[in-house]
Amino acid sequence: MARKNSNKKSKYIPRPHHSSSKNGNSASYKVEGVIDITRSGIGYIIMNDGKGDVLIRPNDFNHALHGDTVRVKITRDSLGDRKREGVVLDILSRKQAEFIGTILGHPKRWIFMPDSDRPMPQFELYNVPVDENISNGSKIIARFESWGRGDKRPSATYVSRLSPEDMGDFAMRQLLTDKGFPLKFSNEAMADANSFSEEITEEELKKRKDFRGTLTFTIDPVDAKDFDDAISFKEIRKGLYEIGVHIADVSHFVIPGTTLDKEAYERATSVYLPDRVNPMLPEKISNELCSLRPDEDKYAFSTVFEINAKFEIKKKWIGRTVIRSDRRFTYEEAQEIIETGTGDHSAEILLLDKIAKHYRGIRFKNGAINFSSQEVRFKLDEKGKPVGIVVKESKDAHKLIEEFMLLANRTVAEKVKEIGEKRGKPVPFPYRVHDTPDEDKLIPFAALARKFGYTFSLTDPDKIAESFNEMLKQAHGTPQQHLLEQLGIRTMAKAVYTSENIGHYGLGFEDYCHFTSPIRRYPDVMVHRIMQQIIDGTLDSKGNKEGNMEGRCKHCSERERAAMECERSANKYKQVEYMLDYVGDEFDAVVTGVSGFGFWAETVDTKCEGLISIRDLSFVDDFRLIESDYTLVGIHSGIKFRIGDPVRIKVVDANLERRQLDYQWIREPKRQSNGDQEMMTVPAAEKTVTNEKKLKSTKKVPAAAEIKPEEVVKAKTTVKKAVVQKMEEAVVAPKTARPKTKAAKANKPAKGETTPNAVEVTNKTKGKVAKDGTVTPVKPKEKSKKSIPDSAPIPPKVKRKLK
Repeated sequence: MARKNSNKKSKYIPRPHHSSSKNGNSASYKVEGVIDITRSGIGYIIMNDGKGDVLIRPNDFNHALHGDTVRVKITRDSLGDRKREGVVLDILSRKQAEFIGTILGHPKRWIFMPDSDRPMPQFELYNVPVDENISNGSKIIARFESWGRGDKRPSATYVSRLSPEDMGDFAMRQLLTDKGFPLKFSNEAMADANSFSEEITEEELKKRKDFRGTLTFTIDPVDAKDFDDAISFKEIRKGLYEIGVHIADVSHFVIPGTTLDKEAYERATSVYLPDRVNPMLPEKISNELCSLRPDEDKYAFSTVFEINAKFEIKKKWIGRTVIRSDRRFTYEEAQEIIETGTGDHSAEILLLDKIAKHYRGIRFKNGAINFSSQEVRFKLDEKGKPVGIVVKESKDAHKLIEEFMLLANRTVAEKVKEIGEKRGKPVPFPYRVHDTPDEDKLIPFAALARKFGYTFSLTDPDKIAESFNEMLKQAHGTPQQHLLEQLGIRTMAKAVYTSENIGHYGLGFEDYCHFTSPIRRYPDVMVHRIMQQIIDGTLDSKGNKEGNMEGRCKHCSERERAAMECERSANKYKQVEYMLDYVGDEFDAVVTGVSGFGFWAETVDTKCEGLISIRDLSFVDDFRLIESDYTLVGIHSGIKFRIGDPVRIKVVDANLERRQLDYQWIREPKRQSNGDQEMMTVPAAEKTVTNEKKLKSTKKVPAAAEIKPEEVVKAKTTVKKAVVQKMEEAVVAPKTARPKTKAAKANKPAKGETTPNAVEVTNKTKGKVAKDGTVTPVKPKEKSKKSIPDSAPIPPKVKRKLK
């Protein structure tokens, strides 16, 4: 299948709305955007008009807070390196409604100070109860109310008190409020949710197909509380099957114009944190009325397919239904049935697995990219503290459900596009689109892939997808597999919601939307409503009744990004909290990133990422970043840290406030018993060099077995005590000799020489080298205590300290 508009540039990037002429250096026009207030107190409006951002000085905020959407008047256009400047005229929408912070003052006058790393005003606080033991310094949640033009401070009302002992709970709430997600629903929204009955009425049954007599089941995570999708299976006759994908009918309960609908739209998504879910809808809707629990009659919105023995789709139907789930499977239970061939409804599950694998193969053949996924899950105690980390990978049971959800989503999008073509104009609709990869990111990634031995073609989008799939196939099971997947995903454009259908590059679909998760995603609710309008024939002249579709799509995309950032921060917090118990312990890890100030490494077993600072590495060597190679290189030793390299690390700090782990690179020599004397050996990963004649063979560097302890002590007496302690923990490599042969000048090792990457012994002890490679040391000449022995090369930073 040829990709749709593969070279077409997407047009869904937010653009400013100009209200007047802006020719030349005119400074009379207005723009809209989100204000980003830096820690220094200066504000910027991030623009995409090619003219750069707009600088807003603190006196010109006019009561705008960080993240608010504002209308700005440009007071001075950009000139040379000088940015445009502006003044906030209006606040179009507030990013955040609730804040976590500290209450200050006394019962006669309370002041609220939000916790934030950005400049924030103090709030006048009202409605503080007298019976909740509130005192100066208590941590509370407050809701923003107003900030009039004549008011010195904004006003807020008290919501609830936070227990200072429960810092984990406090941190999770803080993450949610920082991203603008309310922690509670209003009384009006709760009243809307509670007004509905679980009863299936005869009147509603007449409008729906009844699937309650058809085998139906759900497959979900073991700890799932809401079940928004189910699969039904029926054999119509031999070689012809009816397979239904049934989705909770949320739009039946969430009615446009209600407070419940308004608050669901404002959230736009549920947020899944390690110890909680911040839902898009009240539990009455998500966990009761709409959850497809077993042995309960439920309303659903369904896509139903008739599929033959060749797995060809012969017929499709979309509409509202009533279902009754017969069985709830966990992913683990379904996976066991797939692997063993036995268990409840095994015949149906095995056939569904075959069909899913067939459709999956077609997708990849048509250009979908086969990125696998890993999910970090936490084992928590009764207080929410992590006591274990489990890394889960997607298996056949997950892929079975995924494939049928993709089929339903694509089928609905194709139907909407078809209706638009019949009408002569597109139906305003929230498509889920994914643009082609970013070329600027692809070029360095392709270079890195080649260093691992994988070829990569950048000639066109189809060739890029083929290259990704071939690379991922070859890298499967190798140490660099997940690293290449993570870096590859970073080269991709972000999937977003938009009314312009440009296709989904990553999935290889020309038409795609989100239909299958309305309990946790608001765009799915909009899709259900529009689909029902199409079925009922009630599309209005504008195409639907959802209003400004593109604006709603942009809002949902922004909320989705905020939720993802919140979830990543929460996972990082729990990882740091988990590692608090392992400070001082060592772990195997893999280098996941490099920069001019150090490198990051992720532990193999628990996927906890931490930073190894360049400052700590300075005791080993001076390191320089080679950006094109994703590598830190020691300028004297040739030691390299490249993305994907295995390393050994020690946890030296776990900072919950900053959600940061600090690691130390371990390069301790291994010690082996040799009678009365201990032998020091260089770590195996660092003591091999490439043989010039035989690339596959390796040659061991002579070990430091014969260095006498007294000689090591003499060589170190000239170094300050603090430096000595560090040098005892790390083998300090000697300077690389200048190349004397043509081969060496060409960066190739000459016969009998070691490569620059070879790590030698701590002190370059003079001695005779035997044929077997052993060194017979000769006692070094005595030197004055003020001089630094030639045999102990010291990195330049250390030399400066000694001077």
